Amino acid sequence: MEVVAVKAAVGDRLVVRATHVDGAVRDGEVLEVRGANGDPPYVVRWSDGHEGLFFPGSDTAVEHEPHA
Repeated sequence: MEVVAVKAAVGDRLVVRATHVDGAVRDGEVLEVRGANGDPPYVVRWSDGHEGLFFPGSDTAVEHEPHA
């Protein structure tokens, strides 16, 4: 089994897939990267307005934003 590390930067979006059928999908913007070289944990502002420290799991995808 291949393990793929999550790497993100400020401004990227995190999308957390539902773990069961008809479950909600969460998405949010990375506000701060606390790990080295884009590694977790991340401070995320979720689409519902809440902010918090997030350690992504295998159900998390990163949508990279173009950076200057």
